[in-house]
Amino acid sequence: MMLVGAAAAAGASYVSARNTILGAAQDPAMIRLRDQVTTYLPQMAFPPDQQQLKRLADNLKGVGLVVYRDQSESSGLDPRSLTPELRDQVARTGRIQFQRVVTDGSPQLVIGMPVMRTARDGSSQHTGVEVYQRLSLAQQEAAIAQLATRAWQTAALALPIAVALALVAASQVLRPVRALNTAARKLGRGQLDVRLPAKGSGELADLVTTFNSTAAELERTVGTLRTMEAEARRFVADVSHELRTPLAAMNAVTDVLDEDAEQLPEDTAVAARLVAAETRRLTRLVQDLVEISRFDAGRAELRTEEADVALAVRASMAARGWADGDGIETELPEDITATFDPRRLDLVVANLVGNALRHGAPPVTIRLAADEGTVTLTVLDHGPGIPEAVLPHVFDRFTKADTARARSEGSGLGLAIARENARLHGGELEAANTGDGARFTLRLPRTPPESR
Repeated sequence: MMLVGAAAAAGASYVSARNTILGAAQDPAMIRLRDQVTTYLPQMAFPPDQQQLKRLADNLKGVGLVVYRDQSESSGLDPRSLTPELRDQVARTGRIQFQRVVTDGSPQLVIGMPVMRTARDGSSQHTGVEVYQRLSLAQQEAAIAQLATRAWQTAALALPIAVALALVAASQVLRPVRALNTAARKLGRGQLDVRLPAKGSGELADLVTTFNSTAAELERTVGTLRTMEAEARRFVADVSHELRTPLAAMNAVTDVLDEDAEQLPEDTAVAARLVAAETRRLTRLVQDLVEISRFDAGRAELRTEEADVALAVRASMAARGWADGDGIETELPEDITATFDPRRLDLVVANLVGNALRHGAPPVTIRLAADEGTVTLTVLDHGPGIPEAVLPHVFDRFTKADTARARSEGSGLGLAIARENARLHGGELEAANTGDGARFTLRLPRTPPESR
């Protein structure tokens, strides 16, 4: 744009100078022709004869032509070189006209004027005589060419300086904008304490002030929310911890009632079994809340050991009474070893297989594979799969695939805890639909990062 602007300015200057030079040649030439004709006019009789036309043509200085109807006298100017447009304007307007033409590569000025006389009523009347004169503009064109060359040379010399000055000016103007853009990026990445110095009193200073106010308000709001979240999590952790002791006593009592239910009256037995089941469910919820609170507080620890993964998975299944053939198919090759926390892997396996059995459909397939650095455990079922709207949030706390189901056997924290355990190992847990059910894939490094 800058280059175009400089070229446009140079071009405009060139056109202005060219018109000035040509005007300086044209105007005096037209005045001289008018004076020559006016001086000779008293000697002419109208209508003129051929001799008078010749004397008028001879009286013209330079190359000229005198025309009266079908008669003409030339002093070097060929009538055929005149354009019809010029002839028409001279004959029709009654005023002196000019036209710039190029003949044999040479620029020339052709002037034409009608010979007028004053009628008896005082009006100006065309006598029918037209006088033309041709002048060379070679000298003026040479001056214009020289001017153009100097103009472009000057522009070429001034352009780098102008560009440098423009870049410096643009840099001064854009620097605050760049700083604001950088600050906005930092704010977007979570650096809420970023601020900019508000300099000056223009619109940019107002924008910086607005940015600082917005960032401060955002920092205050996020800080408040984080404090409230931390307090809520601490409250849940404290309550869960305090509930463990009374729940332990309640479990002891309800276990006894559950075992002796057959000896109780029927209604009492049903009530005893219901209380026992709800107590176990409450106990599991409290255990999960305590577990997730450890992750929130950063107190979850890995107690790793190198072991056979297939044996650990089979042990987890056996502890819950799950076996091959009971709606479960296993592909668990042995001798795949890794360094992991057996208790946490047991929690992950229990959650994934338990969910597949409760919410999917048999057969549930447990497949183990490994490469040089990663162990992959996949659990597939053949149920309805996970609703697409729920899939992105399936690992969120208290997420339910079926919102119409108010109660379930799980606490709603199982998958969240499973994913936290995977991440604690430096791995990841993913969920997807296969079109014929759901698939959960656990990937664990064969050696957790802290053990390397």
